[in-house]
Amino acid sequence: MPQEIGLSVKQLVEAAREVIEEITVEEAMNLVEDDSVVIVDIRDVRELQRDGKIPGSFHCPRGMLEFWIDPASPYHKAIFAGDKKFVFHCASGWRSALATEVAQRMGLRPVAHIGGGFSGWKKAGGPVEMPELGWAATD
Repeated sequence: MPQEIGLSVKQLVEAAREVIEEITVEEAMNLVEDDSVVIVDIRDVRELQRDGKIPGSFHCPRGMLEFWIDPASPYHKAIFAGDKKFVFHCASGWRSALATEVAQRMGLRPVAHIGGGFSGWKKAGGPVEMPELGWAATD
């Protein structure tokens, strides 16, 4: 008997977007040089290696987000303890909407996500840099 999923991913994303701040790609482009903002790339490392990344962005794989945010976690990353605004993005804006909602529920403030994600960023002509070979997330 097949599973009956009662709540679709589209519904989850729509619900998240109702309670989080969504910024446009153009707004995000104006934040790249802002020292009070951390742009957090939650895509898989293979996506970064294949497609590049927003210059200066911090990579946090989606599967580690909650662990890296929580200061009580043995995996906590100090970057999430800073007095900054955290702007999340993924490839298209679905994963980052969900990630932003979770981060907000955990108490991280202020947070937002980039509507349209990295695909929208590239389409709008945003700068892209390729990560170095052997690149790994660090504090």
